[in-house]
Amino acid sequence: MSRHILMALLLLSICRLSIAQTVGPETGSLVIVGGGMQDLTILQRFAALAGGLDAAIVVIPTAGGGDDYSEDWPGLRQFQQAGLTGLTLMHTYDRQLADTDAFAAPIKHATGVWFTGGRQWRLADSYLDTKVHEALIELLDRGGVIGGSSAGATILGSYLARGDTQNNTIMMGDHETGFGFLRQSAIDQHMLRRNRQFDLIEIIDARPELLGIGLDENTAIVVRGDRFEVIGQSYVAIFDHQHMLDSGGKFYFMEPGDIFDLKQRQAFRPQRLLQPFDRVVERAWP
Repeated sequence: MSRHILMALLLLSICRLSIAQTVGPETGSLVIVGGGMQDLTILQRFAALAGGLDAAIVVIPTAGGGDDYSEDWPGLRQFQQAGLTGLTLMHTYDRQLADTDAFAAPIKHATGVWFTGGRQWRLADSYLDTKVHEALIELLDRGGVIGGSSAGATILGSYLARGDTQNNTIMMGDHETGFGFLRQSAIDQHMLRRNRQFDLIEIIDARPELLGIGLDENTAIVVRGDRFEVIGQSYVAIFDHQHMLDSGGKFYFMEPGDIFDLKQRQAFRPQRLLQPFDRVVERAWP
């Protein structure tokens, strides 16, 4: 085999590796929650990243499937209980409306956007590849924060788990594209609470380049650059064909305080002297 062919194959391999990397936004932050939303400290962490409890926050409840959402919508209570005051609701099922500068304008003046729960395909139908989507990207580019819980968590990944319009038990359905703020990833939620800890295996077996992230309720990951930190009250599960457990298990758990390097796909438990996660965690975070 000639030197030129070898070089071409090497470059192709490098390109494929680059494409397959799981990475977060270059600027800005993500707060991705597994549902429940009883731990108000998660919302307070989100507010701090947005600039404080009085920061301009846009709440998008479209996944819930309601006919309309007014300023007295009960879903705002948890934000108010957490102390957030600068809240604006944004909602439509009309893609043409969502694809206008006027409708997307509140996001352009916000420092944070939050997607609430329901069915994630409604968010994709309403906002994917519209002016709203563009405004969300711009928000991250200027250092803002995007958060979401349950369906609002899954939509933030690149692969849309449970995106089928028939029911939420179909893992690989008729909607498979998320917003892609956490690239090369599939995000699931309500993991232990709804006994879903094995469900992401189907997606990762079919799409081994993806990183699967399963989040239990009242638990979140805070993504900044190419790292995330686990916060909240329960566990996060990692599904990764690149780092299978020696025991043959297809996922492992992380707990609050743990750190994950998205590019290296390695989990770390900082400031503690602990044994590795079955050889997945090998050293303390620097």
